[in-house]
Amino acid sequence: MRKQQAGFTLIEIMLVLALMGLMISVVSYTALGTNHYDKVNEQAKRFQVVFDMASDYAVLNQAQLGIRIDEEKNTYTYVVLDDEDKWVELGDQKLFASYELPEYMTLQLELEDLPWQQEEQLFDRGVFDEQLSISDEGVEIGKEEDIPPPPPQIFLLSSGDITPFELSMTFEDPFSNDEPITFALRAKEVTPIERIAPEDREL
Repeated sequence: MRKQQAGFTLIEIMLVLALMGLMISVVSYTALGTNHYDKVNEQAKRFQVVFDMASDYAVLNQAQLGIRIDEEKNTYTYVVLDDEDKWVELGDQKLFASYELPEYMTLQLELEDLPWQQEEQLFDRGVFDEQLSISDEGVEIGKEEDIPPPPPQIFLLSSGDITPFELSMTFEDPFSNDEPITFALRAKEVTPIERIAPEDREL
């Protein structure tokens, strides 16, 4: 008599494959990172480190730097004031290249009504006007495509002074009911700037 051969039915094989697929998807999702807190913290830390390095760069090279914050595109770009009093990107410095936040993360910049802000401290040197830009005296506007990009909102001066500001980085998952996660970067008159976690933010 032939020995009865043990084997798996088609249904059992499909069930095993389905379970394996589910396990792989769970592991992959975890590997990609579900800890949004750490993701926002990492982005805030990157801004903090690069900002402090940019301030040192401004002092060592006696250059006037700025940061252009675009809240619509969620980008920040380091620029330098050239010999023609124009703001141009630091194209030769890869570290300071324009940077876009990851998906579902947003930027919000606050410049006014900060508790530590002092009047007539940063802009009393005649370099910048009250609108946080180079004086527009003698500027001619041509075609719309020739209009230069807006000036930076944050300045890092060669003297070591910086614009007081608070920049919030927020992650909000549109597919979840979880509360948004927000880290804040606070700057007073000089570096280093402060990174503030959600649990340490003032209510």
